[in-house]
Amino acid sequence: MSNAVSALQGKIAPGEVTIREAGLRGMIILRGDLSDKKLRKVCADITGVKMPDRGQANCDGDKGLCWMSPDELLVLVPYPEAAQAVGQLDAALAGQHYLAENVSDARALLIVEGTFCREVIAKLAPVDLHPDAFKPGDFRRTRLGQVAAAFWMRDEDTFEVICFRSVAGYTFDLLAASAKAGAVGHLG
Repeated sequence: MSNAVSALQGKIAPGEVTIREAGLRGMIILRGDLSDKKLRKVCADITGVKMPDRGQANCDGDKGLCWMSPDELLVLVPYPEAAQAVGQLDAALAGQHYLAENVSDARALLIVEGTFCREVIAKLAPVDLHPDAFKPGDFRRTRLGQVAAAFWMRDEDTFEVICFRSVAGYTFDLLAASAKAGAVGHLG
């Protein structure tokens, strides 16, 4: 059996805004009726956080729930717990129409931290990231440059970015170049 390794093996681009790979994270795509009480309960049991509102992420440490679409969540857990979490979802939702798939090894998680992290993302994504429009806890599924990505603001100085593992190197380099270019000063 081989050992799991993250896409970029902890790569870091230090600076006023630091870009770093977060390492392995358990990620489960869950599709179903997000208003269903069983689904909501098992998600809370697995992650310890409440169901996010539309366009939101509720995270606590390595665990969380991210709203992906009206019938889809991204369930975040520590990497070693992902298979067990899928089993919990399968047991709780048996007999219902749903899909729970462990996508941990197909995704990468990047952290963007620093004083102008908002501008680093804003240069690359077609999203209004002004502080009046995008606040901590807000989540978007969009594009960064030429690739599909999703991101949320953990706090005023930290974004978490998820992309496909196959484009993790490109996404990391794109974020690092945006950070290196410096602040624009447009977002306040």
